[in-house]
Amino acid sequence: MSEEGCTHNCSTCSSNCKSKDFKFHLHPKSTVRHVIGVVSGKGGVGKSLVTSLLASKTAKKGLRAAILDADITGPSIPTSFGSNGERVYCDETGLIAPETTESGIQLMSMNFLLKNENDPVLWRGSMINGFVKKFWEEVFWDNVDYMFVDMPPGTGDVPLTVFQSIPLDGIIIVSSPQQLVRVIVEKAVKMAQTMKIPVYGLIENMSYVQCPDCGKQIKVFGDSHVEQISKEFHIPLLARIPIDPKISQAVDSGKIETLEAEFLDAALAIIQN
Repeated sequence: MSEEGCTHNCSTCSSNCKSKDFKFHLHPKSTVRHVIGVVSGKGGVGKSLVTSLLASKTAKKGLRAAILDADITGPSIPTSFGSNGERVYCDETGLIAPETTESGIQLMSMNFLLKNENDPVLWRGSMINGFVKKFWEEVFWDNVDYMFVDMPPGTGDVPLTVFQSIPLDGIIIVSSPQQLVRVIVEKAVKMAQTMKIPVYGLIENMSYVQCPDCGKQIKVFGDSHVEQISKEFHIPLLARIPIDPKISQAVDSGKIETLEAEFLDAALAIIQN
């Protein structure tokens, strides 16, 4: 039988789960009011894009936004904001996360700690989890209204650590239009249910290409199954993100904060309400 917050049979476990506290403790001088996880059952579907756009739109509303990049071995958040080359520094308060020049979004990513940001992170799970804890406990998060946690793909060590140890208000699941998405969504939903974390909804990335001449939506990956999946798992469909060269160009040039991304307005409204 498993205790709350565990994913194994606690009756055969020697770690004394009943008395073990998995929670990380926020830096004593930090303030983080809401924490939203952005997850997916597989990689390459656009979690970092969705995380960056939601944080940018939050900041444009006059709220203090932050991103904790929990994808330790594959960090991409700094590139989206043009923050490559930035470094974390430490003062008497703690570790000070870089802020974006456009909107003042606080960022914490493994790339800010590497001597060379292109070096691979060849670590096992315990070390990776240790840095997620470091980002939560040792970084001074300055008066944050909404923190978005960019998760690595899957349901492995880091997502489990974040779900158990950081006080998530809820999660957003990111998917793509292919039929395979059902398996992706089901894994993420079941993990959230096991950990008793609310699922705010589903965002489909790479949903369509809009013809610049006639305005028709061209479904590059075939018919989407996202509405059917949304109904099947009883989670709302929050947004469909198109394939748009402007989005790619903004990400590659580090100017994601310049995008308006109206297609995420409804998603942000649900999160903030």
